[in-house]
Amino acid sequence: MMRATRRAIETAIAVGLAAALAGCATGMTAGAYRERGVDFSRYRTFAWEPADALPTGDPRLDANPYFNDRFMGAVERGLAARGFALVDAGSPDLRIHYHASVSRRPDGNRLDAEYGNCVGDDCPTGVVEYEAGTLVLDIIDARNDRLVWRGWARDSIEDVLGDRDRLERMIDDAVARMLQHLSRDL
Repeated sequence: MMRATRRAIETAIAVGLAAALAGCATGMTAGAYRERGVDFSRYRTFAWEPADALPTGDPRLDANPYFNDRFMGAVERGLAARGFALVDAGSPDLRIHYHASVSRRPDGNRLDAEYGNCVGDDCPTGVVEYEAGTLVLDIIDARNDRLVWRGWARDSIEDVLGDRDRLERMIDDAVARMLQHLSRDL
């Protein structure tokens, strides 16, 4: 009885770990950093800084004006919903800048074979690679040129860059997840 219970617990743990590792390649992660002591209630306006001169690492994104427009639009709508106003001229309170990158990332799937979670006899083990897209959104205090907030999101973009609808949904989701960590009254 004790041995069966222990095996059931080990199997449950293994399934949980396998699911977590599998989620690394397919689940969006997002977060943010906020400079300690910054009072966001004193900021009212923002403006975009020039885009990065560095390429993203993928010509499908570098040559995609739709990506840039969609991302900037999603950020502008998200900031406006939080009470910030976009200004084209003058001196904004905040300057906004973003970085985008595409890279190959490893995903270990060895746990499937080790714990018998494969279907059939042919269970590939080892490390697989997937395309990961990473977005970083920086908010800089324009008065002192100090980074006051940084949000980031990363997800698998396998087969997304060629599909405008999926790209749009992914951008909107990434921006929403990043900006949920930004509040004027924190």
